Amino acid sequence: MATYEVQVATGDVFQARTTNSISITLVGTEGESAKTKLSHKLLTNCVKAKIHCEHDLGPILLIRLYKERILFEDAWFCNDVCVTSPQGKAYHFPCYQWVEDEIPLQLREGTGKTLSDDEYDILKQHRQYELEERRAAFRWKSFAEGWPLCLDVDSIEDLTSDTKFSYIRAKDFHGTRTFQILRMAFMGFLNNHCSWKSLETMEKIFSKLKGRNIVPEYVASHWSKDTFFGYQFLNGNNPVVIQKCMELPDKFPVTQEMVASFLGADTNLRKEMQEGHIFIADYEILEGIPTGTIHGQQQYSAAPLCLLHQDSAGLLRPIAIQLSQTPGPKSPIFLPSDNEWDWILAKTWVRNAEFYIHQIITHLLKTHLFGEVFAISTLRHLPMCHPVFKLLIPHFRFTLHINTLARSVLINPGGTIEKGVGASYEGLMMILKRGLEKVTYMSLCLPDDIQARGVSSIPNYYYRDDGMKLWTAMASFVSGIIDFYYASDDSVQRDAELQAWVKEIFMNGFLGRQSSGIPSSLWNITELKKFLTMIIFTCSAQHAAVNTGQRFLGQYPEEHFTELEPKQLIRVFQGRLQEITEEIEERNKLVELAYNYLNPKQIENSISI
Repeated sequence: MATYEVQVATGDVFQARTTNSISITLVGTEGESAKTKLSHKLLTNCVKAKIHCEHDLGPILLIRLYKERILFEDAWFCNDVCVTSPQGKAYHFPCYQWVEDEIPLQLREGTGKTLSDDEYDILKQHRQYELEERRAAFRWKSFAEGWPLCLDVDSIEDLTSDTKFSYIRAKDFHGTRTFQILRMAFMGFLNNHCSWKSLETMEKIFSKLKGRNIVPEYVASHWSKDTFFGYQFLNGNNPVVIQKCMELPDKFPVTQEMVASFLGADTNLRKEMQEGHIFIADYEILEGIPTGTIHGQQQYSAAPLCLLHQDSAGLLRPIAIQLSQTPGPKSPIFLPSDNEWDWILAKTWVRNAEFYIHQIITHLLKTHLFGEVFAISTLRHLPMCHPVFKLLIPHFRFTLHINTLARSVLINPGGTIEKGVGASYEGLMMILKRGLEKVTYMSLCLPDDIQARGVSSIPNYYYRDDGMKLWTAMASFVSGIIDFYYASDDSVQRDAELQAWVKEIFMNGFLGRQSSGIPSSLWNITELKKFLTMIIFTCSAQHAAVNTGQRFLGQYPEEHFTELEPKQLIRVFQGRLQEITEEIEERNKLVELAYNYLNPKQIENSISI
């Protein structure tokens, strides 16, 4: 006789326990156990049992979990299972999913393995079956022409239980949403069909918003100042548009005479450009975007160009603004020396353009929609045992839910976004399509993007400084994980699941556009590390920088990795994130307006809001 000890852990989520009967079968290299009932009901967080077999089963490869209803169907959330052999060897089986209906759930031992690592046919068959089931559950569809493909569901009700918000997450999300709606109504934001009567009225709104947050108060006091306008290009919600200007484009004919008084003594525009002190923000992507109406009033949009100068103190200020892409008498160049309100309105139109680029391209496209593509491709092509699945899955938590919800109420025809912006629905669709056509791999990789935009040395660029620390920490973590599982470039090339995964991302996320530079295959370890770092950064830090979040980066309550080396790498990664937090908080003590968007304490692991 051989006796195995089994420990089954129920998840710490709402209604995770079950009144249904739970049984288990152990599958080893030398046979399998009889189906053994663990309990008539799992009403505790942990159940232990002993399984007696006629002979030793050899190394345990798989387990089968059975849930059988007693009076009614009662879903069960299983965290993991640990099986200890007669020789004292522990086998860990990560689960972290809902067990529903009466279909047996097969789990394999948690050691990370690529397809070529599997030596037993039963394990190869299991990973193939797992992926077939996933591909049936997670299908692609097109939401709009020229957009990345998305999950083929019509509403959040069609999602699997494992991709929906948890009860606590849903309660927090909807509770916060309801509170904000009531708060906005109380302050006069909602149901207001008229323009603001005065700036004082808007300042009252900001004063009600501030609470313990000094940012609204600071904005209310500094919104019209040129230095704050420049600061927002570096550390606002869209810090990825500004780029160094070494040569003025023909469409923006700013002259030395126009800006001489704003550059300081003993210099000129050409010299300032050569020394890297002139920057530009170009919103060409908005040219010709159709606009709609709000409450019967025609709306308008602009496709401006904005020239900025970094002074000797390191402060960034706008020195010229043109509100269209076509210069001429109908499109003058506005200057800081113009009438005060002409200049303020010119800056306001730039901010209006910034809103579209930020919300539609930087936020929606480059984090939410790409994050969804990464998530679906991972679910369709990488089984739970694949090391890349284990590495990435924490960064996709609730992403499919929040994006499905967005397509239902925010970016759908007649949705919240269309009702509140000047661009028509067709215009919004066009902005994102144009944005995708211009996306490059370089723009998604922070070090490359900083270099390409020529902003590696501009001072007070906290998005860059904090982001680079996080990118480096993530790259180091990813490097350790990949080095542990992939021995050579050849092992990357021979990983058929990995190659199918990256190709589907290229085809369905970037529509097979070669000019994007997005890889359609991965040929070496270096390429794989960079691609994975980009995905993790996009789904955590980058989303936080352009949205903000609540869940700590680097926290892994679900232990998908079972080996000691990956667990140690996670601890090292967490330690470095804590150091970055402390460095940011020390820096913030010395600046006028704290920059916390990339504080690891405020970065979510995934895109879930």
